[in-house]
Amino acid sequence: MADKVYPMTAAGKVKLQEELENLKTVKRPEVINRIKVARGFGDLSENSEYEAAKDEQSTLETRIVTVENMLRYAQIIDANAVAADEVSLGKTVSFVEDGDDEEETYEIVGAAEADAFNGKISNESPIAEGLIGHKVGDVISIQTPGGDMTVKITKVQG
Repeated sequence: MADKVYPMTAAGKVKLQEELENLKTVKRPEVINRIKVARGFGDLSENSEYEAAKDEQSTLETRIVTVENMLRYAQIIDANAVAADEVSLGKTVSFVEDGDDEEETYEIVGAAEADAFNGKISNESPIAEGLIGHKVGDVISIQTPGGDMTVKITKVQG
């Protein structure tokens, strides 16, 4: 079985590397210290501080493994490898939805870097999947969970 590839921008990989370093060198020692302090409170079977710290440790270790896996199987996408006006991962695309005058702008990034509140959508999202491969001026119909939407691509920046 092939391992999953995590497409991402170079900046996204750097951000994940920084997160991993922080998790291992800052967060992990903090949690270990909380566990040690909580052990000092006595009977572990009735020690809510100890249980909370152990739960946090479990969550932290899961995130470390996840980030390490993402980095191990990272595939850096070069947005310059496609035409300047073509939508691809690593590029910022602007479009206008049919019947709406307001232009929307998103950067298409790998799933590991997605942050919709900051205008970064995953290449696996329905909108990004519908836009990728199209060019400025194209009018396309995109199937989303909320229904179909028709958009015109107005700008692509890489």
